Amino acid sequence: MPIKLIASDMDGTFLTANDMYNQARFERVLSEMTKRDMKFVAASGRQVKNLQQLFAPTIAKGYALDFVGSNGAVVATSEQQLYSVHLSAEQLAKVIDWNAKNPESAENIIIMTGDNATYVSNHATGPVAKMVFQFYPNVKQVEKLMSVDDHILEITFVWPNDEVQQHVAALREVFGNELHATGSGFGSVDVLGRGVDKATGLQVLQDYYDVLDDEVMVFGDNGNDLEMLTKYENGFVMPNAEAFMQDAVAKKAADVNVNDGVLKTIENYLGI
Repeated sequence: MPIKLIASDMDGTFLTANDMYNQARFERVLSEMTKRDMKFVAASGRQVKNLQQLFAPTIAKGYALDFVGSNGAVVATSEQQLYSVHLSAEQLAKVIDWNAKNPESAENIIIMTGDNATYVSNHATGPVAKMVFQFYPNVKQVEKLMSVDDHILEITFVWPNDEVQQHVAALREVFGNELHATGSGFGSVDVLGRGVDKATGLQVLQDYYDVLDDEVMVFGDNGNDLEMLTKYENGFVMPNAEAFMQDAVAKKAADVNVNDGVLKTIENYLGI
């Protein structure tokens, strides 16, 4: 069946480096996709607001993009928000309490993504704090995270190393199906509502646009992409992804992210 919707992760997948993408090449691809009534979705651990800022130059030219943000907790078209899932106050307290009692969490940073802002402890300093301000919009440093008055979409723990799978496994063992924990690179582990991931977020857009699974193409490189990469037949892992991702997904993108691998694969499909 012809592809109607193409979704791509951002960091390590679509972006080459430092929030950069080949704008001219992307817009050439988008123009051809528009002619064929195909949608492009930015599917990321980043917030929708950050993604909109990232693609502002392209959007300003009249191109319409869709978004699966916060690892599936928020779904939006170019015109409206379709869906969001929040953590309850009880769930927030449980997760933060788990982190406080975890011996390996002594040096990590907690980030809470809300509807109105991103919250991080005012004790956070150094390179990780700098990273928070780069990747999250409207960051507010607070004394007590549990006193924040906002609806929280996800909690992110950032460890000072990239070995996150052990932390993901520990969270899943503790919380089972009550919450969803996933690794998203850069030493980060995201904790979301039950059943929330990029695949469920994409399903919202599929239902909205009446798109079947066989009509979806997706790209990713990390653990938070795994659900969507394994759900769809046309799921492509990046050649620069870690070994555990290469082993889990059979199809590979045409090139690594720094060589526009996503765009090259789409061009090959479109024949342009």
